Amino acid sequence: MKEISNIRNIAIIAHVDHGKTTLVDQMLRQGGVFRQNQAVAERVMDNNDLEREKGITILAKNTSIFWQDTKINIVDTPGHADFSGEVERVLKMVNGVLLLVDAFEGPMPQTRFVLQKALEMNHRVIIVINKTDRPDARPLEAALETLELLEELHAGAEQMDSPIIYCSGRTGCASEDPDQPGTDLQPLFHAILEHVPAPVVDEDGPLQLLVSSVDYNDYVGRIGIGRIDRGMLIANSTVMVCNYHHEDIHYKAKINSLFAIEGLKRVAVEKATAGDIICFSGIEYINIGDTVCDAEQAQPLPFVQVGEPTVEMTFSVNDSPFAGQEGEYVTSRQLRERLFHELLRDVSLKVFETDSTDSFRVLGRGEMHLAILIETMRREGYEFSVSPPRALFKTIDGKLYEPMERLHVDVPEEYFRHVMEKMGERKGLMLEMAPSGKRIKAEYIIPSRGLFGYRSEFLTDTRGEGIMGAVFAEYQEYKGKLHQRSVGSLVAWESGVAVTYGLYNAQERGQLFIGPGVKVYEGMIVGQNPKGEDISVNVCKKKQVTNMRAAGSDEALRLVPPRQLSLEQCLEYLAEDELLEVTPKSLRLRKKVLSRTERLRMASREK
Repeated sequence: MKEISNIRNIAIIAHVDHGKTTLVDQMLRQGGVFRQNQAVAERVMDNNDLEREKGITILAKNTSIFWQDTKINIVDTPGHADFSGEVERVLKMVNGVLLLVDAFEGPMPQTRFVLQKALEMNHRVIIVINKTDRPDARPLEAALETLELLEELHAGAEQMDSPIIYCSGRTGCASEDPDQPGTDLQPLFHAILEHVPAPVVDEDGPLQLLVSSVDYNDYVGRIGIGRIDRGMLIANSTVMVCNYHHEDIHYKAKINSLFAIEGLKRVAVEKATAGDIICFSGIEYINIGDTVCDAEQAQPLPFVQVGEPTVEMTFSVNDSPFAGQEGEYVTSRQLRERLFHELLRDVSLKVFETDSTDSFRVLGRGEMHLAILIETMRREGYEFSVSPPRALFKTIDGKLYEPMERLHVDVPEEYFRHVMEKMGERKGLMLEMAPSGKRIKAEYIIPSRGLFGYRSEFLTDTRGEGIMGAVFAEYQEYKGKLHQRSVGSLVAWESGVAVTYGLYNAQERGQLFIGPGVKVYEGMIVGQNPKGEDISVNVCKKKQVTNMRAAGSDEALRLVPPRQLSLEQCLEYLAEDELLEVTPKSLRLRKKVLSRTERLRMASREK
């Protein structure tokens, strides 16, 4: 075994919005990846359109810098709990982690989750207290809370002795002293070189490379990404592909091209040695979790068991009256191919066929996880409908169990009573509560289904000042029936085009989701009724034309501006008897049964 002293492999892990990608920007700048006067977009690692729009990292990405003749391979990971599968799999590639903690918020739910995974793999940890330039920063308290979290998660002696770096990712400065801001990131780079161990590998043994990520390129096809655990990988060589968890995967293939990661670029190389993170092309069906071995010695490596999904939705072929008018891919065969293709890239996702050839069960780690898949598919030209999200239950020893979330809330004290009321309605159990200045921090354990549709209510109750974050905790016994949606729907009476006169009469019943000139069909949801029951409204109704006029009858009708719902808000709004019609151009809420007569008949039978 040999230590590769000029390589360090690290991952940056943190809760969402704690500044991982911004810090990577500054590491790339000070690592010499960009020219001094080069114009570079903010959060350069978030190169996906959805990532830029939402301001979050969705996919883990690799980059590297050189510091004092040492190559530091960096993996930028997502912070949102729904994409924690991305974090779990890339931790196999690295030897240490930078644990980012916001200097004001301190450790949050996802901080606990990703840190626990890193500790299970016995990775070295460097604690980075970020955003120390915030006016409300409390870096010493945040550092103490992080050390308490390490102790709570039973970290080893070396991990408890983790160095603490205080930094500002936005300004690109770091220091070991919270009272001295520093001038650059040199203390951080020094801590990486000193504290993260160099990979210790067998350079002369038979090849072993575990594929931890997969990319795609139109020119070379699928690209496998992983760290070489043993031996040497050579371009144009023959290898054996196998899988530790699937014995039927066992075939020979040829490596066409090898790419080393340098900054944001992939540079073609002829060979790569153990300890380095490398990209390769040429294997058409390479998947995450596969092991690339020597052609004569197949010795697969075990892959991390990614956590189970907790939420499911049903994806179906669109059967509304407007089906096929806006989408390019509308058939069940195309929908099936696209969903199963997603399994090749996303290890947290599961797809199952149903009794109907037009519907598929899609299982994910949360609402956001599935919402990103829906948005990606609609941008690719797919048209389909989706059901409301449902929690995945389990039967253990004859008892029904449901997924529970560990929820952290941080709200102004004057609004906390509203949060407590909603938590009580949703079967939330408070674990701890502590004041923090004029705000209150609290931790709850709550059923996953209790959080469906709550985010919008939470922001309303806290006037937009509240912070909440949740991560899957465990399965517990079924908590009973929960508080259902308190509002009803305004449902279109007939098909046609919405007109001002009809909308004017309908807006007296509640808040509208559409404006004049929008095509509607019978059973389409056009607004929200605050009274908790569904009401049919005729938004296509036109004013009767007569030759009689009264004073003031022709005054302009004033409409309240409609509420435009985002995809996430649509999913939150859905009731059990409703669907969301998704097309590249439109999002339409609708009833499962479009006919008003049939809905009334079904309701009478249920009574």
